[in-house]
Parts: sequence; structure tokens; C-alpha cells
Amino acid sequence: MARLIAAHALLTDGWAERVAIDIAPDGNIGEVTVGAAADEGEYLPGHVIPGMVDLHGHAFQRAMAGLAQDRPAGAADFWSWRQRMHALAARITPEDLWAIAAALYVDLLKGGYTTVVEFHYLHRPPEGGSYEDPAVMCLALHEAASETGIALTLAPTWYARAGMAEEEPTPAQRRFLLDLDGYGDILGRVERLFRDDRDRRIAAAAHSLRAVAPEQLPAFLAEIDRRDPQAPLHIHLAEQPREVEQCLAVHGARPLELLADRVPLGPRWCLVHATHLSEGERKLLASSGAVAGLCPTTEADLGDGLFPFAEYWREEGAWGIGSDANLVTAAAEELRLLEYGQRLRRIRRLIATRPEQPHCGAALYRAALAGGARAAGRPVGRIAPGFRADLLHLDGRHPLLAGRSGDAVLDSFVFASGAGPMIRDVMVGGLWRVREGLHADELRTRRELARVVDRLLE
Repeated sequence: MARLIAAHALLTDGWAERVAIDIAPDGNIGEVTVGAAADEGEYLPGHVIPGMVDLHGHAFQRAMAGLAQDRPAGAADFWSWRQRMHALAARITPEDLWAIAAALYVDLLKGGYTTVVEFHYLHRPPEGGSYEDPAVMCLALHEAASETGIALTLAPTWYARAGMAEEEPTPAQRRFLLDLDGYGDILGRVERLFRDDRDRRIAAAAHSLRAVAPEQLPAFLAEIDRRDPQAPLHIHLAEQPREVEQCLAVHGARPLELLADRVPLGPRWCLVHATHLSEGERKLLASSGAVAGLCPTTEADLGDGLFPFAEYWREEGAWGIGSDANLVTAAAEELRLLEYGQRLRRIRRLIATRPEQPHCGAALYRAALAGGARAAGRPVGRIAPGFRADLLHLDGRHPLLAGRSGDAVLDSFVFASGAGPMIRDVMVGGLWRVREGLHADELRTRRELARVVDRLLE
């Protein structure tokens, strides 16, 4: 059993000094002891905190990061961006996806994420038909995660139709589409692939109410429950006003109302974005225990709007953060933008605070840990026995961390980390994946990503 000695560590009941963290061979934390001597194990002189969960990402979209910032003909909005994204998706092979994901996962690790939830819907070949192994794109993500060391919750995504008004699929959308039997086949293959891997978890996703009809949701849920009644469930919801308007026109109900009418809404669900909610929907989400999957940098880039976070925070709703389109790969940046957007909206400071939790950065970080762990379906987010040893070691020599203690450390990490790297080391499942700010595969994965992007832009 390995032993770490953290000069300072964030435990479930607050900060402690000289913390011994025993790590079992299976990568879980065994015992946690306060007041240990520095020479009893590997000494970490800075601050040790749980690694963050990235609860929503599309790895392939990393290849187009920064490439949709020129104005197209007509409106520049979510829908014009989606056309470009679909065009990129239409060209990506399994080999491309591995290269893109591997480079992304290195960057996510360096940005403080130790688990990523992949909302994955590139199932079929670009030219149409089916791969010999229908789960080959899932395998590419699995191999990229294995090679780089990030923990992976894979959510194969059911995409059953082109749109809410039953439009014909575009050529690019055809590679997303599956019937329920085909979707179940992919789930079964991923189950077998992940069976004995402690750093893998299967979730399931219905892409959206645009792509899965409300009347199909009970069958979707039955297919998942037959395999794993505890599996996390994910769906894009109410990201854009047009989606809400279409839902009202076609179904006579708003998206979250419609979802809750068709399936039991509870802690297994992660509703990604949920930006455009009525007051009643927001209160329903907060009381249900479902997790709001917030992706602030992507939502800002796409002009989605602002989630009603200030009100949701007061209602103590569960939430977490995701990198989504992966323009930004740092957990602190997502949390910072989430808070800053609300400050601009409300014209006041320190939205994510409470009398018992006055430190804004610390409050954001703790809440995102809890919601992210639930959405990922993994025992992570705490330095405690039985939880995975997924840890960040913050550099105590950094000038904006030196001399700080307690929750002021997390305030600096969230709101001042752009001043230079604060993450010194990253551990996933008891293994160091980043040391002194470097990942062993960083140069190679960057070269592979550059090769793929060059080909995609030809």
C-alpha cells in the first residue's frame, strides 16, 4: 500500500495538516490519518484536493476549437455553428478520434480534471453503413483514456431522429442515427470492454428531445435498466430558445416538463445545459436531485444564454461542470466563468456563497465535485476511505498560493489560476499521471492531434 503525506489536504469535514493518505493496490483510498510525520511516505508540500469531474464532453469537437470564430453568411448563432460541427464530424475516423481524444485528455488532466464523461454519438462510418465492430468509436475513446490515464465514464448516446419536427437527416447526421436495437448492441459491447476496469463506468444518454422523441424515452430507460438500473442518465435539454419554442409547438409542453412527464426524474439524471427554464422547471430540477450539467465556456461561445444559477444556488440544486466543445480544458476557468456570468447578470459579487460558506471559490469547487461525481456514477470527489485516489497537488510555491491557507487556497485556484499553472501533480486511481506539470505523452499526443487537424482542414 502506497502512502502520501500531504502538508495540507481538503477532507470531507474541512482542511487538515500533515494528512497521511493510504492508497490500496486497487487505486482506492484506504485510510486517511491526520497529524502524520513528513517522513512516513511520499511528502507533498503543497495543498492536496480532489480532482474535478468533467461531466460533459464531446472529444471530437476539440479538433475544431477556435475554427468557428469567423462570421458565416447569415446569422452567427448556435445553429450556424452546428452546421460546421456536423461537417467536421462527418470526416472523423476511429483513428482520428483516438488522436483527438488522447491529446484532449492530456490537457484535461493538466487542467485539473481526473474523470471525464464522454457524451458520445459518432457511431457509424462517415460514408454510411456500419463498422464491422459497431463500438469501434467507443473503443477509440477507451484506448485514448487508457493511454493518457484519465478515468472515463462513457455515455453512448442514442440519436434516433434528425429533429423534433421529423426532418430528414442531413448527410452528417446519418452517422449518429441508431435504432434502439443498434444502440443496445453498442451498450453490450462497451459493457464487455469495461467489465474489469476500475477506471471505467458506463452511463447512457438520449441526445435530446430533438433527437429522441418523448414517447421513445420509456423504451430507452427500460433498455438501460435491464442492463444496469444504477447507470447515470444524460440528456441535452433546453439549450436554445428555438428548442423550447419547437417543443411547445409540437408537444404543447416545455422540455423539462415533458421529460419529467415521461420518465422518473431523479439523482441518476444529468440535464446538460438546461439554460432556458421556466421558474417552475427550475424548481422542479432543484427538488428532483437531478444534476444540472453546466458548461459555461461552451454556452458562452455558442451564445446559449445564462443558466439561472443564482436562483438555483439558493434552492440548493445539484450541479457540475463540463468542458463540452473543449475550447477550454481547465476546471477553474469553467467555475470562474460560471460565477462571473452571474455577477454580470445580477450586478453584484459573490453569488455562490452562503453564510456557512463565505469563500466563493471553495463553495463552487465543493459543489461541482459533488454534482460531477453523481453524474459520472463514480466514487470520486472526496479524500476519504473507499473513494478513488484522484488527487490534485497544488504548487505551494506559486506566488498566489504561498502563504494562503484553508478555503482561501481554493479561492485563489478558481479566480487567479490564469496567472500561471497552479497544478503541480495529478493522480488518477493511485497513479501519478502529471508530475511537475508535465504528462509523459504530451508531446506525442500533440503531434498526433496536429496531424489529424491538418488532414481535416484539407
